[in-house]
Amino acid sequence: MDDHLTDLMTPWCVHAVATLQIPEHLEGGNGEIAALAQAAGCDERALHNVLGHLVTKGVFEELAPGRFALNDAARELFTNPFLRLDGIGGRFAHAWETIPDYVRTGRPAYAARFGRPFWDDLAAHPDVAAEFDDLIGPGGHPPPDARFELTGGWEGIRTVVDVGGGTGSMLRALLRERPGLEATLVDLPGTVERAEGPFATAGQSFFDPLPAGADLYLLRSVLNDWPDEETDAILGNVAAAMHERSRLIVIGGVAADDAPRRLVIEMVLVGGRTDSLVDFEARAARVGLAVLSARPQPAGDFVVECARRDDGV
Repeated sequence: MDDHLTDLMTPWCVHAVATLQIPEHLEGGNGEIAALAQAAGCDERALHNVLGHLVTKGVFEELAPGRFALNDAARELFTNPFLRLDGIGGRFAHAWETIPDYVRTGRPAYAARFGRPFWDDLAAHPDVAAEFDDLIGPGGHPPPDARFELTGGWEGIRTVVDVGGGTGSMLRALLRERPGLEATLVDLPGTVERAEGPFATAGQSFFDPLPAGADLYLLRSVLNDWPDEETDAILGNVAAAMHERSRLIVIGGVAADDAPRRLVIEMVLVGGRTDSLVDFEARAARVGLAVLSARPQPAGDFVVECARRDDGV
């Protein structure tokens, strides 16, 4: 059997050398294994074994016995800042260890591994939370696609609230497309402190009452992070804040009815889920919303537009 489906050795070796900052030490000229091990503060023989394995996988070069160098594959691989096990990358890597419990119960077992549920763990470790904010924003993703259309057009849309918008990447993209909008970013206080952009901020939970009366609300990569009960609560909060002509755009957490199921890290971390469109329509109706349209964006995201049911929709 080809071990590419079962090999755990290689990814853990990658994480280990990233955590030990081996690529940075190599860039600094410490190519000899003894000097490299001393600079990284690790065992020379063990490090040699790990690097030797990665050489067989095409990562690094061994120019002579015990003398290593970066190659193009290593340079490309280690541009990912989230491979280190002492940050958010370690949380993700170790979370996969809990997948048997997730499959048995349908619920995340993150707290059993780390002592707290995921969101509480981030609150307890602001440095890891900052890495997470970067991962879900500019550091880990290309700029979000803000080129979505609204039923009836953008006429009359003056104010927008991005609910759970992280450090504001979506709002920045939207304001580049439509610079006349008055925008507000809603996320936890520590997150909005790291936000930069031409918008107001509201440091709060989206489980608390939201800024009311905006023309447009955004939920991007939010609903996919929560189980059923919390998803209903978030949608209900948005519905309560909307006026009779408001629109809500949902990106993430909803897929076309014929879309295949996929396992993603949010499911293992926090018990997140993705609704089919027909299931989401029922969920929206429970909180007084109606789906006006649903379509994929050119970049691949599935965009759902909602309005309040009491506006005659």
